[in-house]
Amino acid sequence: MSVSENWRQLQSKARAAAERAGRDPAAVRILAVSKTFPVDVVRDAYDSGLRTFGENYVQEALAKMDALPDDIEWHMIGHLQSNKARQVAGRFALIHSVDSVHLAAELQKHLGQRNQRQPILVQINVADEDTKSGFSPPEAANAIAEMSQFEHLDIRGLMTIGPVEEKPEDVRWVFVELRCLQEQLRKRFPDLRLRELSMGMTGDFEVAIEEGATIVRVGRAVFGERPAKV
Repeated sequence: MSVSENWRQLQSKARAAAERAGRDPAAVRILAVSKTFPVDVVRDAYDSGLRTFGENYVQEALAKMDALPDDIEWHMIGHLQSNKARQVAGRFALIHSVDSVHLAAELQKHLGQRNQRQPILVQINVADEDTKSGFSPPEAANAIAEMSQFEHLDIRGLMTIGPVEEKPEDVRWVFVELRCLQEQLRKRFPDLRLRELSMGMTGDFEVAIEEGATIVRVGRAVFGERPAKV
């Protein structure tokens, strides 16, 4: 199927998942993960009506920003090294992957130099996987307390990456735990706008929506299989 056909089908599935959970489908945003796809493929998606894209790699993302229309909303969703903070600060509509106070401090420093404010999400390693970055759920409150002192960061919510499972239902507990953590943190930090839950990908986005995701990060369901690495 074409990107436009994939997009229509994906929107239909997302809408149905929200309705099953008694949620307003408009409360869920679908982020098209365009990492490794060339500019012409992303432009095809843009021409099909997509306006919000997620990238994992800083240099690739910045090159696409330069080559594609200015009205695209770009999100940084990949692991971000602190030495890249200067390049990304203020360039993305939302950084999903703030996984350490040190990274937050580096973003704060560069944003302060530019007098800019950056929306971010705090990455939580709910499943405690060694291969994933992020705070453990018990660490989240102290981390957010520290980051909330950085005046140039706007903490919008939480993000997690679920484990890869054969059955989407096996990942549900991760999404439930992140939603519960969000509820606890909103009570502890009533002045923060912790409204976003970025969770769910191509294999499990419907379950994530049922459990409260406000952003789902979907690549294959939009673009098809990724190009083979040369």
